[in-house]
Amino acid sequence: MFERAFIQIRNHAGLRREGGRRCQPRLHDLRHTSAVHRLVRWYREGKDVQKLLPQLSVYMGHVNLAATQVYLSMTPELLYEANQRFERYAIPEALQ
Repeated sequence: MFERAFIQIRNHAGLRREGGRRCQPRLHDLRHTSAVHRLVRWYREGKDVQKLLPQLSVYMGHVNLAATQVYLSMTPELLYEANQRFERYAIPEALQ
């Protein structure tokens, strides 16, 4: 029921990818997007992402962190935020 409604909304909005029917955006893809957006937000808020990952895992209904890792795709935004965090860690004088 929800999947059918999502397909109708997707088609109405004109959301399409190359590759045929099997490659089109799926309702399940929203879980991936949501997980990655949460990580980006935590990075931007200066939160301890490693400490919060188990909470994300529980929120997503997973019994372990490995199940959540499947959802954490590297995006340009996530890569940028993680890189910024690493630079502040590795080169603290760069902040002056």
